[in-house]
Amino acid sequence: MRTELNALLRDERPRIVEIVSWAAGNGDRSENGDYQYGKRRLREIDRRIRFLTKRIDNAIIVDPAAQQQRDRVFFGATVTYVDERDAERTVTILGVDEADMTAGQISLVSPVARALMRAAVGDEVRLTTPRGDEMIEVLGISYPPLP
Repeated sequence: MRTELNALLRDERPRIVEIVSWAAGNGDRSENGDYQYGKRRLREIDRRIRFLTKRIDNAIIVDPAAQQQRDRVFFGATVTYVDERDAERTVTILGVDEADMTAGQISLVSPVARALMRAAVGDEVRLTTPRGDEMIEVLGISYPPLP
């Protein structure tokens, strides 16, 4: 998030401000597409900057390695589970802004993560899906090494 915020502040916003300034100098703004598009883009950038700033200010950094109860699933856990179709999956439970499904990282508010929370190895938990309820079994839980 910080990288995106810095890129918006350092690169994108100044570039758009320059385009809007140039377009404003061309005269009639009511029919000036560059000016209108630039102003719209500037509002989008400012909205994203406000959103990122608030998210960063309110973020709480959690170190999964400091988790004391390592035999249960909590935030930061890497969990291996098997579903009713015997498909084995491994996921890491992270925050909403960090989740990347292609990398096996899921949000702690996702249905899978909510179902797995507080489960131990060998537990079967109910996962509610659009196809209906499904049982999944926890095969393994791991956390980063203790500091």
